[in-house]
Amino acid sequence: MAPACSRTNSLHVAVIGAGAAGLAAARELRRESHSVIIFERGTQVGGLWVYTPQTEPDPLSLDPNRTVVHSSVYDSLRTNLPRECMGYRDFPFVPRNDDASRDPRRYPSHREVLAYLQDFAREFNLEEMVRFETEVVCVEPEGQKWKIRSKSSDGIFKDEIFDSVVVCNGHYTEPRVAHVPGIDSWPGKQIHSHNYRVPYPFKDQVVVVIGNFASGSDISRDITGVAKEVHIASRSNPSETYQKLPGSNNLWLHSMIESARKDGSIIFKNGKVVQANTIVHCTGYKYHFPFLNTNGYITVDDNCVGPLYKHVFPPALAPTLSFIGLPWMVKYLSFILPSFGISSSPNHILLLFLNQTLQFFMFELQSKWVAAVLSGRVTLPSSDRMMEDVTAFYAKRDANKLPKRYTHKLGECQVDYLDWIAEQVGAPPVEHWRAEEVHGGYRRLATQSDTFRDKWDDDHLILEAYEDFLRQKLI
Repeated sequence: MAPACSRTNSLHVAVIGAGAAGLAAARELRRESHSVIIFERGTQVGGLWVYTPQTEPDPLSLDPNRTVVHSSVYDSLRTNLPRECMGYRDFPFVPRNDDASRDPRRYPSHREVLAYLQDFAREFNLEEMVRFETEVVCVEPEGQKWKIRSKSSDGIFKDEIFDSVVVCNGHYTEPRVAHVPGIDSWPGKQIHSHNYRVPYPFKDQVVVVIGNFASGSDISRDITGVAKEVHIASRSNPSETYQKLPGSNNLWLHSMIESARKDGSIIFKNGKVVQANTIVHCTGYKYHFPFLNTNGYITVDDNCVGPLYKHVFPPALAPTLSFIGLPWMVKYLSFILPSFGISSSPNHILLLFLNQTLQFFMFELQSKWVAAVLSGRVTLPSSDRMMEDVTAFYAKRDANKLPKRYTHKLGECQVDYLDWIAEQVGAPPVEHWRAEEVHGGYRRLATQSDTFRDKWDDDHLILEAYEDFLRQKLI
């Protein structure tokens, strides 16, 4: 990385999206003296954290002509990270004891997260930069600049020119759906977790949930309170897996589905057969940029967005086009789970995929990097050098036999990645307590998935975090 420059540029920058990533980007860009306009198709800030009971007419969200609902939050959702490590670095996510309507829990509800983002926007006067109810329909190069076509809520189109575009549109609206042999003739109902809100529609049903990421675990346990039986299908577990999970008398873990049959049965790879009413796909999402036209340079291939240098800058279009918030972290944890008298063998190894990214913290650091590069304080390598880095990264991914869809998965390298970006902009590395809270959260989620949000053993890290906040006069 080249040394910092004394000269700074002030550019006209468009930010797409007023969620947690877009708000962080707008603040950092303005701190670097750029002029900023945020395009937000909704009526308020918050992005995916804006809850709505509304769902899409197509429960699997496969119809390209459907009315899209831009929220995937379900009513009972609580964070899967402690609040103190989840927030932006210089605006801690601490309880608001002066407001009785707020949620003081360490793992608060989605409503508290939205309130935090609204607090953040107010504190830094970010809403004055937002054009609400304005959808970006096209972004394309215009010489050395970018042309954005937007559409207002009353259907009026507008073309504008910007020096730079920062894409912060999120990636939780275009679902991925599992392939299940025989599903076309299976008579039951299917729904993607994107359209899950409350458990009541599943009363007295036998439900199969595909996926054991955080949403799969949450939704499974949410449904057990009303359903007759809930069966989790996971491709990550050995084919013989069949376990009754602790904390509930009607929740079972299986290997992946072998097939679905027209008589309503679901056959798992462990040989078990259930007569199911509904399948819930907790199978993740696709990156989706329908507005972006780069003449084929940027592609999305099996959820690999590329080419991107460090998941942020496309080499040939840098630095005037950038992406905030693409990486995600999954940690693989395995442990012995007793059979509870159900399996023919005494125990099984349970493999859990735990998604606990320091998202807001990452958004903040990536945004600092983008803003500093655009102002000229920090310089990027040449386009060729960045492309060499991308090519080497892809080669390492392929050598490790990882599928393309895991290109943006940080895994164990999350802290290293964040520390690298922090170094580029002269920011401190990830705090000890923040990294340790994430690691401890993994362990608790894996070993006490039904109680990890309310029982913990790391009060010393909470103390360390609050001492850090006090030392910096942030609270």
